[in-house]
Amino acid sequence: MSQPPFETIVVQYGPTVLRVCRAVVGPDAAEDAWSETFLAALRAYPDLPPGSNVEAWLVTIAHRKAVDQVRAASRRAVPSDDLHDEPTSGDLPGGWETELWAALRRLPLKQRQTVAYHYLAGLPYADVADLLGGSPAAARRAASDGIAALRRTYLQDERLDEESRS
Repeated sequence: MSQPPFETIVVQYGPTVLRVCRAVVGPDAAEDAWSETFLAALRAYPDLPPGSNVEAWLVTIAHRKAVDQVRAASRRAVPSDDLHDEPTSGDLPGGWETELWAALRRLPLKQRQTVAYHYLAGLPYADVADLLGGSPAAARRAASDGIAALRRTYLQDERLDEESRS
């Protein structure tokens, strides 16, 4: 059984990997992490054993590239002026992607990663646990806590919107 062409893999799993990258590193660094993921995957693809879970393999690579992005960002100089620039992802300010990223950014890193890998990439908790270290039960708990925090954030935001309209 031969592997499908790499272009097919990019088309099939590219959107999932991009969603995971956006959730973990944010909209500013997501495309860089996505590109680095597929460059690394292209180099390793010929050695991937037939029958491998390609999606989990790509998410594992994306996780490593996202961690690299987070580490690199922590080493960059921080501008001294407060510029308040919004990310330019093509969406209008206040769009759902900006609000979602703001809510995800407030989550602890482990919860953010677990939510991204389980809910956006569709990985089972056992695979998430392998990626992040820990047990499937801990991954399940982190995802549950992350989703609960996101729900609280959105419910609070909706109440504030309703109060401002009244």
